[in-house]
Amino acid sequence: MVSRRERTHHLIELGGLVVKAGLDMLADDDRAVLYGAFQAIADRLSGEDREQALLLWGRRGHRAFDAEAEANDADRNKSR
Repeated sequence: MVSRRERTHHLIELGGLVVKAGLDMLADDDRAVLYGAFQAIADRLSGEDREQALLLWGRRGHRAFDAEAEANDADRNKSR
């Protein structure tokens, strides 16, 4: 069983990803729009092309995380 604190941390991290991707701003902070978009993602992940979508989105996410880490490293090196 997941503790309440761990669940809260997990939910905060997921919300952070929404903000990090800029979805809150792109959807004008409309929760119905975001929920509909998440349902569309869930539909795709429930379909026949699940593995392809996971692979594609996983690669894209890893590239974005890597690019962000590189940018942060470059910023830290500039301020030294």
